[in-house]
Amino acid sequence: MHEHTVRATITSGTIEGFTRDGVNRWRAVPYARPPVGPLRLRAPQPVQPWRGVRYCHGYGNCAPQQRMYTLLAPGKYQPMSEDCLTLNVVAPKRPPQSPLPVMVFIHGGGYFMGSSATPIYDGASLARNGCVYISVNYRLGALGCLDLTSLSDAEHTFDDNLYLRDLVMALRWVRDNAAVFGGDPDNVTIFGESAGAHAVATLLAVPAAKGLFAQAISESPAAGMVRTPEVARQYATRFAALLGAEEGEGAAAVMAARPADLVQAFERLVRQGQREMLGAFAAGPTSGSDYLPVDPVEAMRAGTAHRVPLIVGTNAEEARLFGRFLKLLPMSEPMIERLLAEAGAEERERITAAYPGYPGEAACVQFGGDFAFGSAAWQIAEAHSRHAPTYLYRYDYAPRPLRWSGLGATHATELLAVFDVYRSKFGRLLTAAGDRRTALKVSDDVQRRWREFARTGEPGADWPAYTSADRAVRVFDSRPRTEYDPHAARRQAWENFSLAAR
Repeated sequence: MHEHTVRATITSGTIEGFTRDGVNRWRAVPYARPPVGPLRLRAPQPVQPWRGVRYCHGYGNCAPQQRMYTLLAPGKYQPMSEDCLTLNVVAPKRPPQSPLPVMVFIHGGGYFMGSSATPIYDGASLARNGCVYISVNYRLGALGCLDLTSLSDAEHTFDDNLYLRDLVMALRWVRDNAAVFGGDPDNVTIFGESAGAHAVATLLAVPAAKGLFAQAISESPAAGMVRTPEVARQYATRFAALLGAEEGEGAAAVMAARPADLVQAFERLVRQGQREMLGAFAAGPTSGSDYLPVDPVEAMRAGTAHRVPLIVGTNAEEARLFGRFLKLLPMSEPMIERLLAEAGAEERERITAAYPGYPGEAACVQFGGDFAFGSAAWQIAEAHSRHAPTYLYRYDYAPRPLRWSGLGATHATELLAVFDVYRSKFGRLLTAAGDRRTALKVSDDVQRRWREFARTGEPGADWPAYTSADRAVRVFDSRPRTEYDPHAARRQAWENFSLAAR
């Protein structure tokens, strides 16, 4: 399988990887000290240098999560551990003539699941076409994305926004080491999907991330993920109770719990939060702290976010995946009515009017997708475009098997194009019904633009920047095109909506 081994010397020591398919790969390279023992729930610490050669041939651990989410292949699960702060590097085999753009991928999974080892995130085709590709793990769920600072006591201090701190630490690693692999540390593009896209958008408002990336791509960022310190406190109190802690004993209980117990308690917390609509999802960033002073969209509006070029967008049928697998979104009349109950009659009327045919199934599915993803992309595009070049897209393409299965261009399907999956064995299955030429055409279009954007900060001359004057949207489909404010009524319906404001 491995053609030969390949070594690189980075700031912390020498790492050995391998060459295959025209690219060099190093896996599970540590970018911080393992956040274990007394470092649990603390900001990440710099990695400790090692002597000799560290073997980076295989993926390391993913962050603790439900085991079913760690499936890598039939019957093969990725091991889990709190010792998960690693990244993977894929670089072209031949040394480049001039430094290459660096693309850093942040995986999704609702801030409670996922891993950089997922086969689709391999990144070799991006690297082969002229970039250094890096995928990152970060702490998830209760150990990284739940703000437990309010449980701190005389003996235990907990830090906030741990996963954002992890990602900034990883980006510092990229700045310090990208050149070793042929990358340009001054031309880094961060990109991510779903929760990863939300992390990308949030990093635009993290002061500590300033200067660590030059471009950003946010594929289907999720809405309702930012909490206020008050909501964070409520969640922390409930979490301690779910662990069975007495009042005032929360910190000790969290420090003593096994990772698996924290994962189970977090799962129950999410279900509770959904029932009671606390105003934000249980996992995600807390704004109003030193680390993230302002809600990211507010920071973009005010011009205090990092003014880097941004691509943001959604898929045409985001919610269909959730109707099938993760029942997290409001996609039925009872759930939608409960959600809008606190909005007041006028706002309820305004929002549902934007979905002709409501409460029919198609309108409810569209509502769920806009509530969770569309609204976030529109708000981000409106806010960021005031101060920096912003490009909005809609990904419409779905091969026949995805359409027949009722999934269509659902959440995450653009990743099939971005990571060139249609050229793989799995991709051939998806296009067996005669869609191969179109699928490859759409894939090549998306990849070309992502690469061009990573190189220059512009995704191609025929994709106009988004402005509030004309609201250009690039549509990826068998017939690619630019539309102008195609969903004006739906966009306006969500303009001022926020669960947190209730």
